Amino acid sequence: MIGVFDSGHGGLTVLRALTERLPDRGFVYLGDHAHAPYGDRDAEDVYGLTITNIERLFAMDCQLVILACNTAAAVALRRLQRTWLDDAWPGRRVLGVLVPVVEAIVRQPWHVEEPHIGPDAPQETVAIFATRRTVESRAYVGEILKRAPDVLIVQQACPGLVDAIEAGAPQDQIKGLVEEFVGELLRSMQGVLPDVAVLGCTHYGLAAKAFREALPPGTAILHQPQLVAESLADYLVRHPEFAADPISAGRIEFLTTGDAHAVSRLARRFYGANVTFRGVS
Repeated sequence: MIGVFDSGHGGLTVLRALTERLPDRGFVYLGDHAHAPYGDRDAEDVYGLTITNIERLFAMDCQLVILACNTAAAVALRRLQRTWLDDAWPGRRVLGVLVPVVEAIVRQPWHVEEPHIGPDAPQETVAIFATRRTVESRAYVGEILKRAPDVLIVQQACPGLVDAIEAGAPQDQIKGLVEEFVGELLRSMQGVLPDVAVLGCTHYGLAAKAFREALPPGTAILHQPQLVAESLADYLVRHPEFAADPISAGRIEFLTTGDAHAVSRLARRFYGANVTFRGVS
């Protein structure tokens, strides 16, 4: 089984893409709704909650966990990979949603950390919309500029947007928030227009139409679910130790630390189908 972890509902958009791309795999989705959202939490708090929930999934025999939460991936992933994972759970792996986005922008594999320079090097202007904690971590900025130093990156925190989406706010309210954040970013760019926009939170996919309408017409939007699904498919080909288990093929479990009934009721908007969550302590 492959674990997929998010602080709330947003990761369901990634899960849906994963199940469509990898129908022979089994998945366990865990949403930490009791502590959502993570975007305004202290970095140490995010790290501790991320570790706790990864261990929940490992204890269910998940050999591989995808951090479908941008905040958790930005704040906790590199640290836990370097200081905790190999000692605590040898042989297990944790991957995040930032890597496929960075690869798409810099146009080279993640393991190539040398600067991509020359006539074919990326020189786009990239706008990143994310939670406050993801923006403050500068995880996207650092990883992109290390590999593509000619890219211009502008970040925009979107406080309250995740809360509004999770609460099922009316589309007019969502649209108003997105217009506010896009307007703020464009004013900070002083006439320079973004070539690419990254929706750096899996919740933001549900506001993609609002972002499309608010951004300049020529701006390309990177959608994480499809990028993550293709990246994981490639990773599994390169890592046969995580071979599919025929017993769990096509099996999907939905877990939450919150109110299972309330979470199940809202899940359809994110997953595209009715699902039933089970509560975990």
